[in-house]
Amino acid sequence: MKQFIIVVFCLFSGLVSAQSAINIIPAPVSVREGAGFFSLKKGGLIGYEQPEAGWAAGYLADELNRSTGYGLKTTQSKTPAVLISTGASDKTLGQEGYRLEVTTKGIKIDANTPAGAFYGVQTLLQLFPAEIRSTSVVEGVNWNVPVVSIADQPRFGWRGIMLDVSRHFFSVADVKKYIDEMARYKYNTFHWHLTDDNGWRVEIKSLPKLTEVGAWRVERHGRFGERAEPRPGEPATYGGFYSHEDIREVIRYASERNITIVPEIDVPGHCMAALAAYPELSCTKQQVSVNPGTDFSDWYGNGTFKMNVENTLNPSDEKVYEFLDKVFTEVAALFPNQYIHVGGDECYKGYWKEDPGCQALMEKQGIRHVEDLQGYFMSRVGQIIQSKGKKMIGWDEILEGGITPGAAVMSWRGVKGGIQAAKMGHEVVMTPTTYAYIDYNQGDQTIDPPIYSGLRVSKSYSFEPVPDGVEAKYILGGQANLWTEQVPSLRYAEYMTYPRAWALAEVYWSPKEAKNWNSFASRMEKHFRRSDAAGVNYSSAVYDPAVKAKRENGQLLLVLESEISGVDIHYTLDETMPDNRSPKYSIPVPVPDGPVNVRVQAYRNGTPSGHLITLKRSQLEARAQ
Repeated sequence: MKQFIIVVFCLFSGLVSAQSAINIIPAPVSVREGAGFFSLKKGGLIGYEQPEAGWAAGYLADELNRSTGYGLKTTQSKTPAVLISTGASDKTLGQEGYRLEVTTKGIKIDANTPAGAFYGVQTLLQLFPAEIRSTSVVEGVNWNVPVVSIADQPRFGWRGIMLDVSRHFFSVADVKKYIDEMARYKYNTFHWHLTDDNGWRVEIKSLPKLTEVGAWRVERHGRFGERAEPRPGEPATYGGFYSHEDIREVIRYASERNITIVPEIDVPGHCMAALAAYPELSCTKQQVSVNPGTDFSDWYGNGTFKMNVENTLNPSDEKVYEFLDKVFTEVAALFPNQYIHVGGDECYKGYWKEDPGCQALMEKQGIRHVEDLQGYFMSRVGQIIQSKGKKMIGWDEILEGGITPGAAVMSWRGVKGGIQAAKMGHEVVMTPTTYAYIDYNQGDQTIDPPIYSGLRVSKSYSFEPVPDGVEAKYILGGQANLWTEQVPSLRYAEYMTYPRAWALAEVYWSPKEAKNWNSFASRMEKHFRRSDAAGVNYSSAVYDPAVKAKRENGQLLLVLESEISGVDIHYTLDETMPDNRSPKYSIPVPVPDGPVNVRVQAYRNGTPSGHLITLKRSQLEARAQ
């Protein structure tokens, strides 16, 4: 049976989808296309067999009514043409799988759980024309769904996206909209990065200064890392935080969409906002400000760094653990899921090294190296988390100095930490920078505002979360991470997230054997249309060629590579703007001597696509090196 499913899927993904009306992301496990269509009619009913399937039915009715204006209603009945059931009792579907049957006479979604029913609804919505995503009624559309039989379930149980709300604050409405879009692509985990140097975003009623002081910073504009320090007496007016009521509202909203929220309280580093409120918790006890985006650290080429302002909790001070007990008591009570993320990343130990209390603690504990003091700290934090009935998860630095028994690891510095943790018997979420950091630039580094590195959508799609030699049972799944130093708004968050999060959705959901980049790229283009209809932003950098250079026999050569097939690349070297009659790239092009500018533009079906890329000869010279 497994071989049959793979063959059917491969036929779908490799051959059929380019010409088909079926362009589902993430691609289902099994798709069998039939002949004809089911046509949605005005005033129809959407039925549900069990009460627990009612929410999915109501969600489907709302989604369809918004763009069709058909006035569809729900009913607990087995007779409507569109029917949702959570009574499948099919072990092969698991907790999140579903079966979707579309005939010319009706539609049936079968699942074991409300989660599976919800995902069946998401697949069904993707079978409708792109205009189904419109935020208002669209006239003149035939609301037809192709006849098809789909059986589907996810590969991984953890399919996540992290949103950093410390660097820039996102309102409850923004967070809900971001979650809504995640749910459409079958993500089930929202990692909420709530605290960092630039803002404390969660209300802790027993520690009111965390939000009275820590949630606000002086307003600054311009690039993060280049902003001016706060002036004496300057009011802190930029920021915000989520009250307990806000958080409960977001949790309810996410839960309805089968999304679990994992809160992150980042310790012992990245605590400048907390120390602005409670400076006595640091080693120096000096007053600091919530950081508005200044250059407060020096990074060296080998991955090490030095903090010029203290942002680290003091591991030798018992008051720190009393503080954390209060924080995690309230966080554990607010968030019903089993995990609390404790950060643990990028902790600078320089202030610990100079602190008499830390040195005394190291001597008492027999700790020889200050780097290992973090292991002691994280062990204490792990005990606090466990006392609240929760499981600790942290970035892969929590492996340093000894990992807490039962803790899970989120591997971001490549996959090495994840491999190490899995071989020690710890659960792992794979989220390496090289594939999953969606704050990185998406195309040529000269186009989008500059940031540390680049990550193309095809690279994200190539990610394999289970490394060779690792038992798959320890890999919970994977996650995309959106850090927001350079992301000030929801609109730009969408731009950075998509289409890379579509690619990763398929990595985390669909069978490994069925991955097919050309198929995905074709379906991705159809989802651009759906996003246009919904007003959801995305990047078109996938159309931009990779502009490279090399030297052969002393000659500088221009090398252009397209990320997707069917794109023509036109270029100029004569100080003119390229169009579709300019030279078309096919082989490496000699670049003349002199102050030459290279201009490159991709065309799709004769229409400019993506961005115009302009590079000086000196920039090409640098790339050739």
